[in-house]
Amino acid sequence: MGGGQLSSAPLPRSFFERPSHEVAPDLLGRVLVHGSVAVRLTEVEAYGGPGEDPAAHTYRGRTPRNAVMFGPPGHLYVYFTYGMHFCANLVCLPDGFGSAVLLRAGEVVAGLEEARARRSSARRVPDRDLARGPARLTLALGLAREHNGLDAVREGPAAGQPHQAAAVLEGLPADADLIRSGPRTGISTAKETPWRFWIDGEPTVSPYRAHVPRRRSAAATSVGEVPSS
Repeated sequence: MGGGQLSSAPLPRSFFERPSHEVAPDLLGRVLVHGSVAVRLTEVEAYGGPGEDPAAHTYRGRTPRNAVMFGPPGHLYVYFTYGMHFCANLVCLPDGFGSAVLLRAGEVVAGLEEARARRSSARRVPDRDLARGPARLTLALGLAREHNGLDAVREGPAAGQPHQAAAVLEGLPADADLIRSGPRTGISTAKETPWRFWIDGEPTVSPYRAHVPRRRSAAATSVGEVPSS
């Protein structure tokens, strides 16, 4: 990727003040920067608001865990899942609505060695796999629990932004002819909703996986399933 994409203007907050299924395909080809690592987004999933999307964290309303999703658009909603991984979303719609886009995969276009160093594997990870999948993408960017609620919209001069600031840059939007959509991956409810979007032919896009029921203890089952966004 040319440096021009990394130095392009940040997306305005108004970009995110739309339904998540409209924002999602428009995020393809954009660049999310956190610290010195940047990822060009190649695969995303949209999740709707309270009462409309049973697969979304907001389905049953606002809670302490999902409160960021009900805040201003353009902020990062970062959550811990299955006791192992963090996943990152970008909040959509105006303040109070509760909707987001899950960032599923991308291409590391800056900070390659730093992203690789965050992997615990002793073997060298192929470039295409560094941010291939939502947990890997979040890890590559160095996002964790403390970044939940981080504003990814830079308004005003960017020169004074701290090293750990985040921003979504314009990048080069994906060619509309290359954007594909289909069912969201790995969820058990509303699984046919075609709100997964990806760039056709991109090697960084993660493979589609249908939901496979997992065996759980009685204690785990009693608190319900963890949705994907």
